[in-house]
Amino acid sequence: MFERVLVTGGGGFLGQAILHKLRGQGIAVRSLSRGRYESLEGMGVEQIQGDITSAVDVLRASEGCEAIFHVAAKVGVWGAYEDFFRTNVEGTRHVLEACRHHKIRYLIHTSSPSVVFDGKDMEGVDESVPYPEHTEAFYPATKAIAEQEVLRANGEALRTVALRPHLIWGPGDPHLAPRILQRARQGRLRRIGDRDPLVDTIYVDNAADAHWLAARSLVEGGAAAGKVYFLSNGEPIGAWTMIDKILAAGGLPPLQKKISAKVAYRIGAVLEAVYRFFRIQHEPPMTRFVAKELSTAHWFDISAARRDLGYQPAISTDEGLRRLAESLTGSAKA
Repeated sequence: MFERVLVTGGGGFLGQAILHKLRGQGIAVRSLSRGRYESLEGMGVEQIQGDITSAVDVLRASEGCEAIFHVAAKVGVWGAYEDFFRTNVEGTRHVLEACRHHKIRYLIHTSSPSVVFDGKDMEGVDESVPYPEHTEAFYPATKAIAEQEVLRANGEALRTVALRPHLIWGPGDPHLAPRILQRARQGRLRRIGDRDPLVDTIYVDNAADAHWLAARSLVEGGAAAGKVYFLSNGEPIGAWTMIDKILAAGGLPPLQKKISAKVAYRIGAVLEAVYRFFRIQHEPPMTRFVAKELSTAHWFDISAARRDLGYQPAISTDEGLRRLAESLTGSAKA
């Protein structure tokens, strides 16, 4: 289907999974990342060291490619707006310009469900849910701008699709599971509120599969062009139930300590003010956005992805947790 493709952010967790999937299809792959990765060398990936915020780097990396999987992003709930905008919006614009310059016809863009999160419960919503008028974090605000520009760019010369995987996890995850385990070991993890709100998650290999299926739909003239899709394992689970399962995978007991959602939100507001006043760079232990994320339901109707892309989560949550526990046990022994 493709002879050569580019994956931006190929050194990241999802980026590596997508590269592995593409290599399995016999496709020559190139990665644009700021660093070099031994794991990618072992996969036979051509690595271009550069930055998504550099138009020159993106043009250089995308030359000779037939499609771009745009995964690179600045993720987080803290930092300067300019930094998020430079990476998530301007970086995406560089990718779009590279597609036009090199006449690349297919762009698969990794977005996030947080672009539509309004701080309230989202239960079984589909892609028709609107963007919120206000958000309390720069990551979803800038990712929403990028997503809309990618969708508007869709046409005869360039077919685009945006994917919204929710809470990606699995073996090798450098963010979600390690953060939960570290905070639990430090005694800094608290359950927020009395509810166990349902949330969606997605195992990393399932997310990679969905990206491949979306690319196929674009090439084959399917329904995906110009559309956005929620992605998950299709198994909503209580947020704190899932956290307890991750703790168990890491050999830790269930979470006992808790604070109310209102208190967590107020603490987040105070900490944000203090961190901004003193210009503290690292992320506060609590923010208003995180307080709302951890105390509300957010699970999504993925029937559009099933219908249009033929997406079917191959790895269940239980199987994924088994693999996660196995990997964590192996890491501990090593």
